[in-house]
Amino acid sequence: MLKIVTVPNSILTKKTEPIKVIDQDLKKLVTQMIESCRNANGIGLAAPQIGKSIRLCIINLEHLGLPAFALVNPKIVKKSWKKLEMEEGCLSIPGVFGIVRRPAKITVAAQNLHGEIRKFPAHGLLARVIQHEVDHLDGILFTSKISRRTDGAETTRRKLLE
Repeated sequence: MLKIVTVPNSILTKKTEPIKVIDQDLKKLVTQMIESCRNANGIGLAAPQIGKSIRLCIINLEHLGLPAFALVNPKIVKKSWKKLEMEEGCLSIPGVFGIVRRPAKITVAAQNLHGEIRKFPAHGLLARVIQHEVDHLDGILFTSKISRRTDGAETTRRKLLE
C-alpha cells in the first residue's frame, strides 16, 4: 500500500505538473493508488496525496456500481450555475469534516490510460469527488472551502448505507 500524505506536508498545496507520457510505470501507479484508496475506505485519491506532484487522480465509487478509474491531466471545462452543499472529508486531513458548496454538474476533459482524451458530464457524488480531486491537483484543500465544520456524521451515515 502507498503511504497517504497528510497535512501539513507542502506537496498538498502545490500545483501539479501535467503528465507527458502514459507508460507501464504510470499504469502500475494507478493500480497501487486504487488499492490504497480502497484500503483507506476512500472514494478518491490524487497523486499529491501519495507524494507525487503529477496531474493524476483516481475515482473510487465502486459502492455505487461504478468501476474505479483514473483521470490523467483532468480539467473541469464546464460547471453548472446550480450548486449543492454536502459534507466532505479527506484522507489527507484525518478527522476534519465540513460542508462544502460545489457545482451540481460539471463536464470533465481528461486522458484515459490509453492516452485518449475523453470529455464527459458528471453530476451528484461523481461530480463532487472529481472536483475535490482536481482541487488537490491545483494545490487546493477542501478546508479552504468549508462553510461550516461538522462532526463527520453525514459521512459515517453514508458509509453505513453502502
